[in-house]
Formats: sequence, structure tokens, C-alpha cells
Amino acid sequence: MKGYVHSVESFSTLDGPGIRSVVFLQGCPLRCQYCHNPDTWQMNEGNLVDSAEVIARVLKNKNYIARNGGVTISGGEPTAQIDFLAELLKGFKEAGLHTAVDTSGYVDLDDIDRIIDDTDLFIVDIKHMDPEKCRELTGRSNEKVLALLGHLENLHQAVWIRNVLLPGFTDTEKHISDLCAYVQKLQNVQNFEVLPYHALAKAKYQDLDLPYKLDGISEFDSKQLLQYQDMIQKYYSKKFSIQHDAWM
Repeated sequence: MKGYVHSVESFSTLDGPGIRSVVFLQGCPLRCQYCHNPDTWQMNEGNLVDSAEVIARVLKNKNYIARNGGVTISGGEPTAQIDFLAELLKGFKEAGLHTAVDTSGYVDLDDIDRIIDDTDLFIVDIKHMDPEKCRELTGRSNEKVLALLGHLENLHQAVWIRNVLLPGFTDTEKHISDLCAYVQKLQNVQNFEVLPYHALAKAKYQDLDLPYKLDGISEFDSKQLLQYQDMIQKYYSKKFSIQHDAWM
């Protein structure tokens, strides 16, 4: 089966446990204002590649990624190409690799059930806890991602959760307290990451002749991040991290 692939990264330490290869699929139904890969939005762009070719490319690195790492399939939104995604995951599992799917959560649960047996970890992005704020930020509400997280908890499926700390949207105490209260109740969350906003993708928008809606918003300095770390600790008693180098 063929699918549209944006790119493949051979070695990453930011996309799941250990050292991992990351396959970025093309296509995404969201339009997150802070997205750093707007070149993945369109479905039928990128490279049209056979799944066997992608699997073979990743397996060239098996000796380096198999012991404590694995392969993560990201995007775009990988579930937007659910047939292709299912075939990749099945191939990677048959090869003995730990598999992760990095998703916005904008996916039907029937599609998740198709890939659940071949996915060891879901890395799920919570964009905003308020459905209207989420729609303003991404173009879609948070209904599907919250349904997904409830479904994965019922299945006892391992989950990492990420949230971008964005000035004016997700840096308020109400959002942080609501987010922490929600995540704290989930029994299957193994990792909770907060990713500070950065503007490194601005040049991509210019190259693609797309408006950069966050122009003028400042990045966080180290003092501000310490303040937010203290705020998160106020509401969240489990382990979390503020990933200065990670992005989504």
C-alpha cells in the first residue's frame, strides 16, 4: 500500500521513550496556530511511498532503536491516512519494534480500534481544555481528543500527554488548573509534557505564503518558565516536564 510521507527522521530522543525513528505522514484536519509543520497540512502532497519501503528504511536503524526506543509515527495527523498507518504499524510490530503514534486526537474511535493492537504508546496532544478556545486555536473543538483519552484509559493503553504553553491561550491559571485536574484523573498517563511556544516555524509560513497568526507573540524566558513550573506543581502532584527542546 502507498501513502503520502512528509519525511523520516532517523534518530530522535523527543518523540517517545529512548532513541527512535520518526515517520511524519502527510495531511492534517487541524490548523493549529502554533503548528511548526504547515507543510504537512495538505493530504496529497509529500512523497507517495510504499509502506514496505518506509518499513525497510526504518529497519536499517533497528540495531540502534530496538533496545530502549522504537519508531514513532507522527505528522501532520497520522490517523488521517488510517489504512497506511495501520499497515506501517503492523509491519513495525512484526519486526519487533516498540511503536508509538503521535496524534492530535482528532480521530474516530473505530479507527483507533483498528490500530490499537499494534500500538504500544499514544502520544496525545491536548490543545485546550475549553472547546471554544480549542476551536479558535485549531479550527476544531476538543470533543474527539477527550473521547479518545477516555477510550484509551478504558483499554488501559499507555499514553503520554502534551500541551503547548502559548501566551494568551494556554498560559492562564484557569487553563492550567483545568488541564492538570483532568490529566491527574487519568490512570494510564505515563508522561505529561508541557512545551513552551516558540516562533521557529515563522519562516516556513512565509515560504508557503501563509499568514502567521501569532506574529508579535513573545517566547517565554527562563524566569517565566519557572513560574509556570511552580503553577503546574500547584495543581499536579505527579511527574511532569517542561520540554524546552521538544515541539509539536
